[in-house]
Formats: sequence, C-alpha cells, structure tokens
Amino acid sequence: MKLDIFSEVQSAKHPSEIDAAEIARQSIAQARAADVGGFDCWWSVEHHSAASFSISSAPEMMLAVLAQHTERIRLGTSGILAPFAIHHPVRLAERAAWVDVFSGGRLELGLARSGGAEWEIFGVDRDRSRDEMSEALRMIPEMWKQGIFSWDSELIRVPEREIMPKPIQKPHPPLWLTVTGPDSCEQAGRLGVGMLGSANFSPLDHVTMAIESFKRGLARCTDPAGSFVNDQTAMFTMVHCAESRSEVIESGAAEAALWFMNEAPNVFRVGREGWLNLVRGLRGEGAASMPMLEGPEPGPTAAELNDPVPLIALMNRQRVGQTLDPEEVFDAIEPYDTCVMGDVDSCRRKLHALEATGLDRLMCLMQFGTLRPEDALRSIEIVGKQIVPEFN
Repeated sequence: MKLDIFSEVQSAKHPSEIDAAEIARQSIAQARAADVGGFDCWWSVEHHSAASFSISSAPEMMLAVLAQHTERIRLGTSGILAPFAIHHPVRLAERAAWVDVFSGGRLELGLARSGGAEWEIFGVDRDRSRDEMSEALRMIPEMWKQGIFSWDSELIRVPEREIMPKPIQKPHPPLWLTVTGPDSCEQAGRLGVGMLGSANFSPLDHVTMAIESFKRGLARCTDPAGSFVNDQTAMFTMVHCAESRSEVIESGAAEAALWFMNEAPNVFRVGREGWLNLVRGLRGEGAASMPMLEGPEPGPTAAELNDPVPLIALMNRQRVGQTLDPEEVFDAIEPYDTCVMGDVDSCRRKLHALEATGLDRLMCLMQFGTLRPEDALRSIEIVGKQIVPEFN
C-alpha cells in the first residue's frame, strides 16, 4: 500500500479570519516535506463556498504551484467537479494537461460528482450529473490525443477543434473517479478508472466491501474510458502521528478530527446521519444521494448529547460548545482503525490493518480541523521518516 497525502486546504477558521496567502505557504511547506519523506502522491480536492472547511476552489492552480516546489511526488486531483455546469470537459482537459506539463509528467486526474449545496451554486442538473461525469472521463483522453477532436452525444457536442496543450505522460495521465457508495465504486470499475473514496471512521470491512464493489465493476469493463485500465483503489482518512501518545493528546488532533466530522455535512448542506452511521459501523450515504436541508440544521437534543456511542456523544457536545477533555476524546477515537492517530507504533499497526484490506493507496489527511499547521508538518515528517519506507 502506497502512502499519499490528501489536502482539503483547511483552516477551520471563520472566513473573516482566513489568510489564503499564509495557508498557501503552509501547504507548500507540507508538500515539500511529503516530497522529501517519500509520500507517493499529493491529492487536492475541490470545494466551493465552505471556506472554514476548504478554500481549495481551484485544485489545478494549487498543483501547478506545488509542481514548482517539489521534485518527485505525483500530483492528483481528488477530485475536480465534473458536472458540465461547473466545468466544461474541454476546460478540464486543458487545465489538467498544463499541470502535467508544469510537473514534468506527474499528474493523476480524478473527477468527482459533488452534490447538495455545490450543485445549487452552479445550477447542476442532479439527474444528469452521473452521466456527465462518465462522459467527461471518456472525452478527456480523446482530447489529449494528437490531432483534431470532436464529440457529438446526447449530453454534449464539441465541434472539430485542436485542444492544447497535450500532457507529457503517454498515452495519458491515470484517470480516477471519486466514489461514495457501492454503485459509484462499481461505476469506476466499469469505466476502467481508479477508485477514490473515504475511509474516515468506517469499519475495515466497509473498506473491503468498497474494493470488492470496484472489482466487480472491473470485471464488467469492456470499454475503458481511457487508453488503459487503472485498477488501483485509494481512500483517504485522517492521520496524525507523534513520538508519544501524550504528544498526540496535547496536539488536540482528536478534537480536530471531531470538528472535521461535524463540519463535513455543512459543505453540502445535508443531514449528518450518513456520517454518524459510519461512526456507528453502518453504511453511510454520499452527499449526492442526500436531500439538501431547507433552513438551518437543528442542534443536538439532550438525549443526543448522551448518545450511547461515546464518539457521537462527544461530537454533539462539541457542536454545542462544551469543553471536552482531550484525553477522553482520544480514548473514544483510538478504537477506530480507520482513524490513524497515535504514536509511531500505533499508527504503523493501523496502517497495516488498512493494507490488509487490499487497499492500494491510503491518502493521509494530515492537515485537518483545528490542528496547528506546525503539528501537521511534524506529523508528515515523522511518518515520512519512520513509516513510509515500510510501505512505498
């Protein structure tokens, strides 16, 4: 299993307090450390109008910058939002090719469907969004070939044009699809593109089931989207490693993880039940499958503040502003193998458990929530020096 970095470009600050230039400097420093530390790929996400959670509104621009500050680490999008109302496939092909050129051939191109509030901004047609994402994955490799490109389908028409630039990688950079459930896992497999998912707080058998769904799709892949089949599986989860358990607790990483889980539904303005089901060990739903909330989400009830699942109770207490005991929060998180948090030996054990599921890549989210950037940087350095050599 290869170890990658997953970046939300996240600060957990109120929009009025966000310093984009400082966050960019921090991201560059972390990417340099990941490059030196042997991480295989840096993945940038795309989100809109959820500034506290992510200001990564233009992932290709960030990757173009990181290409100039790194030497060997690959640069991936996980993923660029593919509905046509957000990004025309021609623009996707052009900008992605520039990243490959700027980086000397290090691009991994992943597309995503998104959902909820992000669809609302751009007026996305929900019923067409899945087909548009598949269409974009088929169109882009064709645009990257030499010669004149044209396309005419029920979804989109592009007259004869020369699309430039072309990527350096031949026949083209690897293609990926962001997935949220069994159907989209199978869809990625049928298209012959890699699977990008989330393992945050999911039981290990859910990771295994996602991989199995992807492989079922691969077995039915008779017409891959690109010139070759990308049969890799990748999932992201929060990772924080320190030299000792006490350092992890002192860093506040556990409370930062709660913040991430509490804030994620707000990105899409959907209910949080899908995320809480993951913590309960049940199957959750992706944002594309959930209805958007009308109006503000109600706060937790008194009963929910004492939920029988300790981690959910702590999440709800954090939501109402209660002061939490850092050690109690860490103790509640520690049993979850898919939240890789602890000293070097603990993290190593959890990473090997994830490797045993058959996962090809773990995308380590190491700057999350209220975690201090200097602590995230130190965690990247520790994992790079003491753990990465065992895996990559």
